[in-house]
Parts: sequence; C-alpha cells; structure tokens
Amino acid sequence: MKIITSYISIFCLITILSFGIGCDNATKKTKRQFISIGTAPIGGAFHPVGNAIADVVARNIKDKDWNVTAEGTKGTQDNIRLLVSEEREIEFALANAAISYFAVHGEGDWETEHPIRSVMTLAPNVGLFVTPKSSGIKSIADLKGKRVVVGPAGAGFEYFLKPILAEHGVTYQDFTPVNGRYSDAVDYLATGSSAAAFMGGAIPTPAVTQVSSSQDIIFIPLEESAKKTLFEKYPFFNPITIPAEVYKRVLTEPFNTMNVGSMHLITAVDTDEDMVYHFTKTLYTHGAEVAKAHGAGKAINEKNAARDVGTPFHPGAIRFYKEIGIWQE
Repeated sequence: MKIITSYISIFCLITILSFGIGCDNATKKTKRQFISIGTAPIGGAFHPVGNAIADVVARNIKDKDWNVTAEGTKGTQDNIRLLVSEEREIEFALANAAISYFAVHGEGDWETEHPIRSVMTLAPNVGLFVTPKSSGIKSIADLKGKRVVVGPAGAGFEYFLKPILAEHGVTYQDFTPVNGRYSDAVDYLATGSSAAAFMGGAIPTPAVTQVSSSQDIIFIPLEESAKKTLFEKYPFFNPITIPAEVYKRVLTEPFNTMNVGSMHLITAVDTDEDMVYHFTKTLYTHGAEVAKAHGAGKAINEKNAARDVGTPFHPGAIRFYKEIGIWQE
C-alpha cells in the first residue's frame, strides 16, 4: 500500500511540474450532462421526431458525456415556457415556427418577448382545410356559420389559423370553432357534427388519408392573393405544392397550399454556445439516421436546416452552419 501511495504521489508531482495543475484536476472525470428535448403528446409528429433526434445525438456525440433524452410535453407553447423558466427543465425543444415567431416577438397572447432561439429548421407543416364534397363548401368564406375543427385546445393553432382566415375575411367569431385532435376531426366529419376541419403536418398526413378513405372529400383552396400577402407578412409561411399522387382519392392534379409553420428545433437564448454547436453538428451530420426513424429527418439538409422561419438562430448553431458554408447573413 505504501509503495502504491508513493507512486501516486510521484505521478501527482510530475503532473504539477509538467502541466501546472493539481492531482485532483488531473484525475477528475468529466461530469455527465443530462440534456432533455421537449416534444409533445403522443399522436403527432413531434413525439417520434424528438425521440429520434435524442437517440441519434446520444449515439453519435463525440468527446461528450451526454445523456440525451426526449420528454413528453403539452407541445410548442409548453416547450417555450419550459425553456425559459427558472427551473430550466429542458435544454432543447421542438416547436411550430409560427408559434415561436409570436412568442419571440411578444405578440398575440404572449405578454412578453420570450428569449428563445432557433437551432435547426425541420419539416414543413402542410396546412389543409378538409370538407366532405356534400357540405357545399367551396371556399374559406363558406366556413362562415359552420362548425369547424381548429385543432386541440391549447395547441396554439390559432397563431397560424387566424392570420390565414383574416386574409380571407373570416374570423373565429364567424363560425363555431371545435377543438379536437386529428383523430377526433375524422370522426366529426364522418358523423356530420363538423362541416370542415383543419389538418396539418408532414405529407401524407395520416388523418387526411384516413378521412379520404371513408368518404368523398375536397381540399378547400386558399385564395392566391391571400397567400401572396401572407408570404410577404410572415417569414414562417411559404408555398407548398402537394403532388396529386400523395392523395389519389382526393386530387387529380397538384394542389397548391401553404407551409403554416415548419417544425423546428429551438433552445433558450442563454444556452451554452459550445453545447448548441456540438448538438447541431452531431444532429446535422447524422440527419440520415433521423430520416430512417421518421420522414421529417429528410429536412435535415443544406437547403433547409438553416432556413429563416422568423426566430433568430442561436450563435452555437450559426457557428456550425458557417463552418460548413450554408449560413446566409
């Protein structure tokens, strides 16, 4: 035992003389970091995509002792509040870019500017207003006086639905808003308890496929002039064309609609820059692995990952995007 102790003492002395550090620091292990990603309730895209991101980063991060996990939350609005809370329960989160935009600017029901930053832009949220052919609804204006499913209560869909409706001369007061998940919307349309429903997400959206398999439906078109104005006003809106083969039971030709706010990865403004840099680098480098788990991973590419959707990017993410030459000032 004395011999072993002597060897340790000699090693420490050499370490101190050579590097100017103490023995405790020379043998100190890196403290493990626990990193949580906020997602959403089971049923939407956020939950599986968040789990895929956590798994991919955890398996591929180099030189970092990170324990990366995905946490179920109530969705975008909950995630934003969790990121900026004093408790800091999560380090990253998935969010809808439209809701993030209003939160970071302190507009809508957000009373203050919430200090969040983008990390990576992911898959578009393709918006569709769906109605049975028998409803007689041909335009957004025809929604007046009807019962319309506008998404789950508290999900924040109004942040992108209200601007869209407003450009068509329609407000929430002009119809009866019905809250419900997409699965509920399918039932409401089938039973006639609602005349139309908003459905959004990556295409093909399972709920749209499901409702079109049980009855004849149409997609309510958006006015070209309204779309043009919305694209000019809000950076999170942009045009999307759905190929006819995606919804063969509904379309005979491509259908022009909108991205109503991409899924994107966000963090707090004061999250450590080095952490965000390495997280972004690992996720981007191994994006193909995310795509194997969920189609949204295909959006992790040079044309989309650093795309501006209205929320400023975090310096750690910018550092990586500049490094690989895809950042545009």
